[in-house]
Amino acid sequence: MIMAGNIKKVKTADIELKDRLVAINRVTKVTKGGRTFSFSAIVVVGNEDGIVGWGLGKASEVTAAIAKGVDAAKKNLVKIPIHKGTIPHEQVAKFGGANVYLKPASHGTGVKAGGAMRAVLESVGVHDILAKSKGSSNPHNLVKATMAALLELRDAYTVAQHRGISMEKVFKG
Repeated sequence: MIMAGNIKKVKTADIELKDRLVAINRVTKVTKGGRTFSFSAIVVVGNEDGIVGWGLGKASEVTAAIAKGVDAAKKNLVKIPIHKGTIPHEQVAKFGGANVYLKPASHGTGVKAGGAMRAVLESVGVHDILAKSKGSSNPHNLVKATMAALLELRDAYTVAQHRGISMEKVFKG
């Protein structure tokens, strides 16, 4: 589903990243000595200018889980093409039971997306987009499906380079 040649990994050196907490889950393990609580946190980090990554952290305390999630997110940062505050074209993606539909919007529309999708899109730096999630509302799968959709986006320059034609021919046919 994700094109291997299209993914642009990014190094974390001197990039100002903002982290957003998407969801925290409390997990209870019952043993003969009683209940043991642990927490998992899914976190999205981005510079709001086309670079984004997500991570999952698990720990016995919430703050430690969030910190681990941020560290994991910084390890898999990717570059996403953004055109005038929106995405270059419509995109559909699926992960698990979560289906995601992203559509570019005109200036002033805002981010019309819910929950986990909103966190990812705002971290990327998209200001105008229409998004719909269908199927599962599980935040883990929604984040992964949204990332899959964003990774499949290609700007006009990439399309022209891939096809071996000029930029004018991409737009005019």
